[in-house]
Amino acid sequence: MTIEFTKYHGLGNDFILIDNRASSSPSIAPSVAVKLCDRHFGIGGDGVIFVLPGLADTDYSMRIFNSDGSEPEMCGNGIRCLARFIADLEPDGRSQYRIHTPAGVMIPQLTASGQVTVDMGMPKLLAGEIPTTLAAADQKAREKTIEVGGQSWVVTCVSMGNPHCVTFVEDVAAIDLETIGRQFEHHTAFTQRINTEFIQVINSNSMKMRVWERGAGATLACGTGACAAVVAGVLTGKCDRRTQVELPGGCLEIEWATAGRVYMTGPADRVFSGRIDL
Repeated sequence: MTIEFTKYHGLGNDFILIDNRASSSPSIAPSVAVKLCDRHFGIGGDGVIFVLPGLADTDYSMRIFNSDGSEPEMCGNGIRCLARFIADLEPDGRSQYRIHTPAGVMIPQLTASGQVTVDMGMPKLLAGEIPTTLAAADQKAREKTIEVGGQSWVVTCVSMGNPHCVTFVEDVAAIDLETIGRQFEHHTAFTQRINTEFIQVINSNSMKMRVWERGAGATLACGTGACAAVVAGVLTGKCDRRTQVELPGGCLEIEWATAGRVYMTGPADRVFSGRIDL
């Protein structure tokens, strides 16, 4: 079996994109995605993304397998890459798509500057929606204390269709991400595991972020994580509703509009295309 693919990245968060429009099911199993994502023996990537036929009133559907074979509900950098991939597959002049995801309908829009803006929808803030046991199910998990790695951390939890735990620190460079990120991911307070963002506030509209992603580990960028970080920053009075988030791979512009929806703007770049014999 031969698979055609195209590699894209959003701020270094890299993905293998597969044209799966002929079927409503992914063309490969999660175990195969793990092999493709291997950076030494495969193509290399943080995940494999499939563009599938749309459901209901959407243009296309999105599925993603992480590098460990798990399936997240959404991926912010990934959906920007998906939008660019679709535009490359069908260069018909369209600049906006409605994409069905397990986290709901997302609406990416390609801009003249080459950036992609995505309407990420409304954040979910109740503990039962995240999910986490750090607060009662019908309460916000805002500025709660958790013990991880023998240390107390103050965290705020947000769901952007996938679960995030945001903690504000003095210096993100000082975080032992490989050790502490893994411990956060598998903490018993998070029944479906967790993405963890470590945030250093620069000023009211600028912050630095390092991230440990559920199922992928340390990555150069996380779009949903940047959205969650700004939501958490607004909830705790640490940043404005429109804030630039600097990640190891580059910057994202995030806006939590007063109407409640979150908008993310950032790049999506094609790297190369190829075929691989499975």
